[in-house]
Amino acid sequence: MKYHLMAFAIGFLMDQIIGDPMNFPHPIRLIGNLIHFLDEKLLGDVKDKKRNEKSEFLKGILLCIVVITAVILVTGTIMFASYKLHPYLGVAIETILTCYILAAKSLRDESMKVYDALENKTIEDARYAVSMIVGRDTAVLDEKGITKAAVETVAENTSDGVIAPLIYTFIGGPVLGFAYKAVNTMDSMVGYHNDRYEHFGTAAARLDDVVNFLPARISGLLMILAAFISGPEYSGKGAYRIFKRDRFNHKSPNSAQTEAACAGALSIRLAGDARYFGKIVKKPFIGDDVRPVETKDIKRACRLMFNTEYLCMAILLLLGVIYVTWR
Repeated sequence: MKYHLMAFAIGFLMDQIIGDPMNFPHPIRLIGNLIHFLDEKLLGDVKDKKRNEKSEFLKGILLCIVVITAVILVTGTIMFASYKLHPYLGVAIETILTCYILAAKSLRDESMKVYDALENKTIEDARYAVSMIVGRDTAVLDEKGITKAAVETVAENTSDGVIAPLIYTFIGGPVLGFAYKAVNTMDSMVGYHNDRYEHFGTAAARLDDVVNFLPARISGLLMILAAFISGPEYSGKGAYRIFKRDRFNHKSPNSAQTEAACAGALSIRLAGDARYFGKIVKKPFIGDDVRPVETKDIKRACRLMFNTEYLCMAILLLLGVIYVTWR
């Protein structure tokens, strides 16, 4: 356990400082390649093809089983072999894998590209930058729409890109951490309500809902606490009030948990109707329009995300130290 805590802490610091190295093989990309390969093999080309809803649903379940099993076996083998050779080698490998699992710095860097484009470049540059981090259509977004999309992405991913991976990796090391990331990646690739994935992606989407159920709520509560300690630009009371009122204003049972806390903390209104694949999707608002959304809200959302992560990390390390001390 002490080696795991050491690797967990160093991996966390590495993500804060280095993040994801550019132009370097990333395990999540390998998982994505596996998902894409199985997608093509199991579902294939659906155009002009007779569809079977039950068959596609069962193939989606098979996709989940194969991907998660493969990730657990590969990661487990790497961890077992490295610790078997030498504990310090195990710590080194676990540290690197932990860094790959966490994504706080990458989330900040990508969202700040949107901020930089809004402040220093053209609206087209900003639309392109935000298109890299959201799934909605961005071609018609104005400055306010682009800012809201970036803030919403930071808020939502505080849970499934930062806090949830942190919790799962603390509990089960990189094996459980990458298993979680595999579920999250499957959902982001096939968990859509569209013609191709309506039935094939159902299992991945539902599994993602399950594994994020508790982390999303923990993330929301931690974000409220973070709002209280983040300075005068944030409202802890507002975060709590909007969290209580609007945390289910989303089709997903989890996504609005942190969006609501963030909207309340920043005293702005998020969500509302959005365009996906050329169609307007009706969505309820989250938060109150206390003040207009401004580009600096992207920076504020990132600061709130980091403070939420620091609170979570402090709690997890405290629990780890207590466990090691009293075991």
